Amino acid sequence: MKATRWLFILFLVLFIPVCAEAGTYSLNLRYQSLKSLSSLQAKIGPTLAMAPFKDERPETLYIGVHTNFEGDFTYFKSHPFPLEKAIQESLSEGLSRNGVKTIPVAQWDGKPDSLKDIEADSVLMVEIKRFWSEGKASFFRTNIKTAVKFVIHLGVKKEGKVFIRNVEIEKEMTAARSTPERVETMINQMLTDIFDSYFSNPY
Repeated sequence: MKATRWLFILFLVLFIPVCAEAGTYSLNLRYQSLKSLSSLQAKIGPTLAMAPFKDERPETLYIGVHTNFEGDFTYFKSHPFPLEKAIQESLSEGLSRNGVKTIPVAQWDGKPDSLKDIEADSVLMVEIKRFWSEGKASFFRTNIKTAVKFVIHLGVKKEGKVFIRNVEIEKEMTAARSTPERVETMINQMLTDIFDSYFSNPY
């Protein structure tokens, strides 16, 4: 009898962690630079204009989903919402901590000829091509896979050029349980990796 009870307890210990409560959760997206971007001002100048970012994914409402052991879905949204706003605000905060002032502009056509009309040293625009985290729970564990892809457009006045770069990153991890906090941490680390690398050498 005791053996049966211990087997039942063991079953609960193993089973419960891979189950996540169904619903929708908002994840706080933050770019928290881990590097000193001391040379960034020399590259792009002290003021950076930010044109509206574009979310070009087929599905723009969510940024991820988790499927628990019972087949129920938990969806993730960005905070702030929508996603392009979350990334733009996060970038602005991160750059200001590194001495670069950001200002919004209503539009930018992405062409070198229009740089003279921008009241800043440089202008940035990001196209979001992919931004998705997917977790699937099995009996003993949960596999979480996250993929992010941006096309970054940077116009630099002193160079008279627009630099375009594709940046892409994928990460996969296995955990006993997928939680919104774990997914949030994973995504924010990926954002930090992407933009720390980019701003260390923007062109």
